Amino acid sequence: MEADLSDEHRMIRQTVRDVCTDEIAPIAQEIEDEHRFPDEIFEMFADLDIMGVPIDEEYGGLGGDTLMYALIAEEIGTVSGSIGLSYVAHTSLASKPLELFGTEAQKERWLRPLAEGEYLGGWALTEPESGSDASGMSTTARKDGSEWVLDGTKQFITNASVAGSILVKAVTDPDAGYDGISTFIVDPNEDEGFEVTTTWEKMGLNASPTCEISLDSVRLPADRLLGEEGEGWEQTKKTLDGGRISIAALSTGLAQGAYEHAKRYSTEREQFDQPISKFDAVRDKIVDMYRKTERARLLTHKAARKYDRGEPVTKASALAKLDASEAAREVAEDAVQVLGGYGYTTDFAPQRFYRDAKLMEIGEGTSEIQHLVIGRELGL
Repeated sequence: MEADLSDEHRMIRQTVRDVCTDEIAPIAQEIEDEHRFPDEIFEMFADLDIMGVPIDEEYGGLGGDTLMYALIAEEIGTVSGSIGLSYVAHTSLASKPLELFGTEAQKERWLRPLAEGEYLGGWALTEPESGSDASGMSTTARKDGSEWVLDGTKQFITNASVAGSILVKAVTDPDAGYDGISTFIVDPNEDEGFEVTTTWEKMGLNASPTCEISLDSVRLPADRLLGEEGEGWEQTKKTLDGGRISIAALSTGLAQGAYEHAKRYSTEREQFDQPISKFDAVRDKIVDMYRKTERARLLTHKAARKYDRGEPVTKASALAKLDASEAAREVAEDAVQVLGGYGYTTDFAPQRFYRDAKLMEIGEGTSEIQHLVIGRELGL
């Protein structure tokens, strides 16, 4: 797969890798400890023109493909899960649907500033009472003259407290089931009735804000409806096909980062007058970490290439997300074990990868939901 990368893919990956090594790695633990969203990093990403990698140049994006985007997400994940999570949520969930389903006017008004990195975006699907059954939402949007009025609560929304726009799912026809869900563009800074009510303290990924938001009679003009009324659920499924590839890429990055730390430590740390990498138990663990990371990367790249060819990708993206997210958690756990007591301290990175990796098995559909999706695709 490495040999199949174009010179452009390699160049952009190396550029991002250098930035990650020089600018992000030195502050990765610091921003976690401070629970601080690193605005300066995303300003740097905007200067590098990577905030809209898979978005057409016509709307301010880089015009790259999904594989290029996956390579970048992986590189970021190798040093910081938090920055990676905010980045992929902004790209896959907040930006890509505007390109896929928006009008020309909506793309110019709402997509361009996202793709150019003027601000970040968010995507609001989950609610306090709906988890894996994301379609069972209670947030509503009713017509009042020429306006829509939104009411409800959304939970676990990445970037909500730093976003310039958020795509909100709401029920517009309670009797239509899946066909009664629509998508709306909300401006969290200008639309009255929008409020971030909670920014969650989490097990990991604390430099990426995860929020509860309240929508209290938020009035939106008609042109804030994304696509047609009732298309929200179909839009969600198409969005998640691409979003799962981004989580797979981020997970692969987390696994890669954990593997690199463990391998380096195992060759430097000595016991009984030799590096611990010479002991079968440690060597075999490092080899398994490498194997799992490479497998996750191959599945992720396969899904990305299928997406870029316009092929059906639901099964491939779910498989990549399932495998890579579990690999990230397993590899990170083994990295902590290789480092022993040091791996449990915040002076070393594996504990951060371990905590960050767990969300990868939950967000964008749990591992259990991925099994369900793949089973359906297999006709089971």
